[in-house]
Amino acid sequence: MARQNVQASVPRSYLRLWQKQQRRSFRLAWMLMITVAILIIVQSALLANLFARWLNGEGVTAALRQFLPVLLFCWLLRPLLSYVKERLLLRASMSIRLHLRSRLLKALAFLGPERSQYGSDGALSTLVLEQVDALDGYFSRYVLQQQLAALMPLLIAAATCFYSPFAAVLLLLTAPLVPVFMILLGQAAARKNRAQLSALAALSGRFLDLLRGLPTLRRLGAQLQAQQAIDSAAESYRMRTMAVLRLAFLSTAVLELFASLAIALVAVYLGLGLLGVLPWANGQIPVPYQGALFILLLAPEFYAPLRQLGADYHNKAKAEAAAEALIPLYEVINSVPAVPAKMDFVLQTPPCLRAENLVVYGRDKRIRLPQFSFNVQTGERVLLSGASGCGKSSLLQALLGFAPYSGTVWINQHNYADLNLPLLRQSVAYLAQMPPILPLSIAENLRLANADATDKQLQQVLQQVGLWTLVQGLPKQMATLLGERGRGLSGGQLQRLALAQMLLRNAPLWLLDEPTAHLDAQTAADIMQLLARLSVGKTVLLVSHDVSYAGWVDREIVLSGQQEQL
Repeated sequence: MARQNVQASVPRSYLRLWQKQQRRSFRLAWMLMITVAILIIVQSALLANLFARWLNGEGVTAALRQFLPVLLFCWLLRPLLSYVKERLLLRASMSIRLHLRSRLLKALAFLGPERSQYGSDGALSTLVLEQVDALDGYFSRYVLQQQLAALMPLLIAAATCFYSPFAAVLLLLTAPLVPVFMILLGQAAARKNRAQLSALAALSGRFLDLLRGLPTLRRLGAQLQAQQAIDSAAESYRMRTMAVLRLAFLSTAVLELFASLAIALVAVYLGLGLLGVLPWANGQIPVPYQGALFILLLAPEFYAPLRQLGADYHNKAKAEAAAEALIPLYEVINSVPAVPAKMDFVLQTPPCLRAENLVVYGRDKRIRLPQFSFNVQTGERVLLSGASGCGKSSLLQALLGFAPYSGTVWINQHNYADLNLPLLRQSVAYLAQMPPILPLSIAENLRLANADATDKQLQQVLQQVGLWTLVQGLPKQMATLLGERGRGLSGGQLQRLALAQMLLRNAPLWLLDEPTAHLDAQTAADIMQLLARLSVGKTVLLVSHDVSYAGWVDREIVLSGQQEQL
């Protein structure tokens, strides 16, 4: 139990930390909430006084003239203030979620390929989209509702005590029943929400993986098995969702039941008192009609914040479950040591590269590339070869700024450690085994590399990579939409499209990581010939197992997993 409490306190502390970002909005909303609470009490007092005068025949017309303007003021001002309060809270919630989502996206950009240790792309998309939005109910409703649930009953009890201390004590004694059952049911709701969010992340990841592998599944005739897997995961998620809803409806029903019983108990006491048949005050009226009506008008308002808090408690459970999932990725930026301001540097011409005693690590601190030194001249095209796992791809990730390293890396005369690497990456072209083609049109994919590129420029680069003839034959030509991971084009055509993106960027440094690994021999040879022609005048580092296709490089560096001096 103690361990569970410690685990639960961590998400709560982060929720409070994120809430502080909008401290001013929450404070203003709290002031509006207090004003509305006071208006409710004033309105009830005026109504009780008005009906008491009417019952006693004491100048109702004069009372209407006296009280009606104030009552109208209360009736109009209450919904207006409530609306402003809700807008403030919604805006504060949106601001917090936008900031949090921006932070998570920065963490993913910083991690680069290392993001896979935090989950599949489908799970990460669920994390950034669905689980961040799961915080909305907590910030827009629960935060202030828990304060209102503590303050409103005290204000009403104090007002009630003016007419009947016994009724005030009765209200205060029955009030704890609501939060007690809310907490008991809320703990179960928290467990259900954590399981539901985990199931949603797993479902998203599985669906995205199967969608990406759909062409392969079709070739293998395994569509039915994939459909059954998705059906099973979706049914499991549906059952979890219904379990959470069942618990939410049950908690609401229980809270409504106890609140209704408590209000009925107060009403019975006041009614018997007005009839003068209370056992301890037989023949006496302990609370006059005006006071009794005032208390009865406020009794539902006494329990309303508690009932609403119980209804919103599942928002707290959902937010804690979401925060627990978000914290590891959120803390990625905090784990980066503080560094002085970096120098802005963008490549204009092909650079030279030099590394001294370079050791590349993974995010798990494991050595990916043992101590290694190398020197690449300006405009030189170098092949990095070696056995699998010797650190070829890790070297490229270090040059992109996605892998930690020790030692010194120089680009031209600048130390990598002194440079603004996100800015430097804008002048570096990277091509991997699977190019990051998005489910957009061909033109939109190309303009991801250069948003200002004209149609003529797009046509020019497509001609250079040998795709223009194919694109011309498509019904919508460059407006043709591609599927997930470029579905609709073959592997070789996707690599050609990625090369067209690189040409649009006009980057002077090319980092190529096994660009032909998944292609057949003929297509791989064609892509290598294309690279040989298009990379002239660039500084190129090419990672490849198969050296037979790379006769166009100027030099080969063989990584053996041991210390290198090249």
